[in-house]
Amino acid sequence: MSDTMETRRILDLLDLTLLDMDASERDLAKVCELANRYRTAAVCVFPRHAGFVRDHLDEGIAIALVSGDFPRGSDSPEEIFDAVEEAVSKGADEIDCVLEPRGDDSFPGELELAKLIAMREAAQGRILKVIIETPLLGERQLRAVTRMALSTGVDFVKSCTGRRGGCSDEAATILAEEVSRHCLSFEGNPGVKISGGISKREDAERLIALVNEEDGSISGSDRLRIGTSSLLADLVDGGLGRN
Repeated sequence: MSDTMETRRILDLLDLTLLDMDASERDLAKVCELANRYRTAAVCVFPRHAGFVRDHLDEGIAIALVSGDFPRGSDSPEEIFDAVEEAVSKGADEIDCVLEPRGDDSFPGELELAKLIAMREAAQGRILKVIIETPLLGERQLRAVTRMALSTGVDFVKSCTGRRGGCSDEAATILAEEVSRHCLSFEGNPGVKISGGISKREDAERLIALVNEEDGSISGSDRLRIGTSSLLADLVDGGLGRN
């Protein structure tokens, strides 16, 4: 596969991210301009910036809103429901929401299930990406919470916010394994969103390859996303930007 083709393949998966509460209109306009030029899958921002982004983003590029507390998720299912509902009211096509880990053996439990149900119901059919914060979890907890999330009908399991650690190779592999296993037994085709510290082409290519080695059907923007604020620059400098 040529560099240009590989660049296009990665851009198709990109959730171009700007998560800064104090982002200026100039910053937001730049993100939208880049998304429009390179046709990323989505632009990911906070709900307070949704109106501006909507006015500056071309048709066909999704607006993904990070709802609720970030990077630390809310402890209240009611607060989560209200936050996701607000994001929907702001015009979200997609919702990214943190499921906050707990540092005890009961995680994940009834509280996490209540939060996931609140997210799914409040999203009102929008694409729901649940941020699991894999850097804070052991393997048992990671597999358990991923299975729980998938059982409630989330559309993507997302590795992490990137604010408390990056996406490891092991985490990407486990998420892909669990999604593949889920699809063998249940209807639907959920996906994986890898995010956290992905700033270089080689990192993106390696993580995509790990996911595809587990299940080649986890591909295309309907089932695989890459969340990043800095990867685009490396892709452009090494690929489409020189054409």
